[in-house]
Amino acid sequence: MRSYRQWRAAVVLSLFFLSLLTACSKQETLHLKGDSSQQVVEIVVWDKPFSGQADKPYFDRMFKEFEKLYPNIRVIHLEAAYEKEREQFMTAVAGGEQPDLFNASFPDMESYIDQGIPADITEMWEAYEDKDQFSSIAMSVATKDKRVYGIPNFMYVTSLLYNKRIFEEQGLNPAEAFRDWETFALAAQAVTDRKDNRYGYAILGTEWADWFFEYYVWQAGGDLTNKNDDGTVELTFTSEAAVKALQYYKDLRFRYMATQSNVLQSLDDNKKDFYSGRAATMITTSNWLGEMIAAGINMDDIGATMLPAGPSGDSLAQIGGGIWILNPNASEEKQKAAFTYATFFMSKYAVEQLLQFQKDNSSMPNLLSVRTDVDPFSYVEEMPEHLIHTIQDAVGESRLEYFLKARLSPYVAKAVQQVLLDEEADPFEVLSEAQELAQREVVDPYNSEIRMQTSGAPR
Repeated sequence: MRSYRQWRAAVVLSLFFLSLLTACSKQETLHLKGDSSQQVVEIVVWDKPFSGQADKPYFDRMFKEFEKLYPNIRVIHLEAAYEKEREQFMTAVAGGEQPDLFNASFPDMESYIDQGIPADITEMWEAYEDKDQFSSIAMSVATKDKRVYGIPNFMYVTSLLYNKRIFEEQGLNPAEAFRDWETFALAAQAVTDRKDNRYGYAILGTEWADWFFEYYVWQAGGDLTNKNDDGTVELTFTSEAAVKALQYYKDLRFRYMATQSNVLQSLDDNKKDFYSGRAATMITTSNWLGEMIAAGINMDDIGATMLPAGPSGDSLAQIGGGIWILNPNASEEKQKAAFTYATFFMSKYAVEQLLQFQKDNSSMPNLLSVRTDVDPFSYVEEMPEHLIHTIQDAVGESRLEYFLKARLSPYVAKAVQQVLLDEEADPFEVLSEAQELAQREVVDPYNSEIRMQTSGAPR
């Protein structure tokens, strides 16, 4: 077996260097070539892996490969904040310390583009050989008015996971339990056992509370905002759908008593509860599956399903992800270097190397690829069929997050938290207060700015 592995490694290494030479020859008009006579360009990238990150060895290896291929690009790898990366990034932007390359989340892109935070990379993108190999969904997030502002980094889709053992012990049929809101609430109540330190559903009540809450608004037949034809936005926090969704959250917490006691606990703690069997169900994303296996989860013990249908009959999921953005204030040389770095890591070779690393280390990869010419499923052996089908179904029944989320998230999250913490709180009143404040502080200035832009009036 050792000799075969050594032979395979030699073949892969040979193919790698051939692919690099080909890539260099095809893209030398755009990328900074590895010519030792050129001046070294230094760029700052917020992509340093966390110390316990499972795929850290992959990134360490790829960092070295990039250095050898592009000796004239010196990359300073910095570690971003784990849970408050957005706040850290905006502080850096305000202080004139924006990194040369940053991975922005999908819902932040619209706001960032409006604020001039990402560089317009349209010309570089048009010259990029692989520009047509990326998901149209991801490119729609990176594009505005036919101008390109980023390079798709990754994508995910959400679904609901459940502990099959717990459901079997309670004699619950998953097909019935996850049929709709009511059957799910009753099932979550049935599997909750405080004496055994177990609860039914890990609800998200952190400062990101609107992330999962918006799904329930969709399932009730609405959304949290409407984007008008002229580009302005209308708040719909107090719509029937939003109020129904928040009432359902309240019921899960106080009527069915099926959530964790500390509804404000971190997302990491929610995950730990599910991994340890304390939480029977949890919303998850397709790129968390590898983390579960690393935590010692046997995926055969985990069931996956679409989210229970809401009053509208819909069981919509969400597609999200990240976009590499460049610093618009950086020099042309730095922008080219940052583009070269980003496209190296988003090349077919690099993406497939990550999948191969995960396969070799028995880690479940993200089953949704941002590149259309890469098939993550081919790197997974003996994968439970229900996981494959659930992810495929979720992609077909998914949507992007609500319009202007990056600016409105704190207002919605606060309303969700109020209802989860106070049994006497009225969902409509709480959402009304949130909408009034968001209208005054965010939407009125935003709409005014949009109208000035469309009218051609000076800012």
